[in-house]
Amino acid sequence: MQAITVQDRDAGLAGMSLTDIPYPHAAENDVIVQVHAAGFTPGELDWPATWTDRAGRDRTPSVPGHELSGVVVELGYGTTGLSVGQRVFGLADWTRDGTLAQYTAVEARNVAPLPADIDHTVAAALPISGLTAWQGLFDHGRLTTGQTVLIHGAAGGVGSIAVQLAREAGARVIGTGRASGRDRALALGVDTFIDLQTEKLEDAGEADVVFDTIGGDILDRSAALVRAGGTLVTIVMPPKVQPQDGRAVFFVVEPDRARLADLAVRLRDGRLKPVVGAVRPLAEAPDALAPGKHTPGRTIIRVTED
Repeated sequence: MQAITVQDRDAGLAGMSLTDIPYPHAAENDVIVQVHAAGFTPGELDWPATWTDRAGRDRTPSVPGHELSGVVVELGYGTTGLSVGQRVFGLADWTRDGTLAQYTAVEARNVAPLPADIDHTVAAALPISGLTAWQGLFDHGRLTTGQTVLIHGAAGGVGSIAVQLAREAGARVIGTGRASGRDRALALGVDTFIDLQTEKLEDAGEADVVFDTIGGDILDRSAALVRAGGTLVTIVMPPKVQPQDGRAVFFVVEPDRARLADLAVRLRDGRLKPVVGAVRPLAEAPDALAPGKHTPGRTIIRVTED
């Protein structure tokens, strides 16, 4: 089968190539999914798990990509809750070959059923962004109705989902980002947008939850904007500056089949809309994901035609 592989960590995105690799093996509690569409996070080439297995052993050439939408074609021993021929979407395991491939093996608990009326390319844009946004806002940030949330990178993949979920929860939303993302963030429902290139972050005022997807100086300065009893949540790095009277949380997204199913319902009902940009075939993935290729929304790789 064909897949996008990487072998040289120093080469980064330029080291991606279309390769023939063996068909995957379904381990216990696995499913083999024929991948119809896949998502890719550029930063994952910096993750140790992209290059090594759970025991820390080199596993190159490895297949990147961790978001997928497709159809179950094989069940591993002991797998329950899913069936051959079922449409699914979800997250591939961090330390195994990923989703930029025609077929991939994934733990069954990491995928959820996908309704028939949701396009695979849309579903593939949701798992990491959707679960990260939900876990950041509600599991770690404890956001509730009537509170104020400040979302950095409000027009980005995670931020745009977070804006929609926060609005649905009845929160007031302040978004930040570049000027080019202002209109998109406002259309998603932010009440106020701060252009980080021309406006002062501190003008945003205090928030009950600050959700950071940018890191660096923005993360450091955000600690002072957390209201007493509030929470600073980041997915970039452990915070160096702590809120004076609040909490600070750094987390990595975790698979959650039940929450994926809940997000799929919102997607089907039109209450949640991932921002999908370019859709490119597997053979064009190295070019589509190369440095300098910036398009509004997530770039999704269509692996198999529906």
